[in-house]
Amino acid sequence: MPRPRQFDEQRVLSSVQATFWDQGYAGTSLEDLLAASGLGKGSLYGAFGDKRSLFLRVLRDYDDANDRMLRARLEQADRAVEVVRDFVTGPMGDPDGVEARRGCLLANTAMELSATMPEAAVEARRSYAATTARLAEAIRRAQLEGDVAPHVDPDEAAPAVLAGQLGLLVLGRTGQDPAALSAMAETLLRGLLPRP
Repeated sequence: MPRPRQFDEQRVLSSVQATFWDQGYAGTSLEDLLAASGLGKGSLYGAFGDKRSLFLRVLRDYDDANDRMLRARLEQADRAVEVVRDFVTGPMGDPDGVEARRGCLLANTAMELSATMPEAAVEARRSYAATTARLAEAIRRAQLEGDVAPHVDPDEAAPAVLAGQLGLLVLGRTGQDPAALSAMAETLLRGLLPRP
């Protein structure tokens, strides 16, 4: 009979996620993961598998959490257009630019691993499809609320909003001035989601 785990799985996953996020997959060593998790090699691998399996678990958890957060924001928002605005401008709201420089774990992963780890590319496509669906839903609602022009096609605008947000994240990783990023975000939103 296996012994029960003597550690907080969510705490371990959060710590490991932060390490992968800060250092990237290739830049994270087994020693880094052991230090972040506070576990020995046998416990870490016994609970989560090898580095690749652990990373894919962390990435899936991150993507699912983001999807839940976007759904919740849409359900709770007074105006759906604000959900789209926050999605695009979120990292630019960090006055020190730290969040913008850190980027998005999924976007960072897609750039680092899509060509060499097929599972990461599959996960990115899954997550981006879910995000696009939420954005399209938000844009449709924003049209009903009178905040987005009726001629906008939500199924065309949503992937463009996602692409624009990803571009801003990449620029943020380069140390672009947060004020310049905010101006770009506003231009993007005005162009893709004109008011009636």
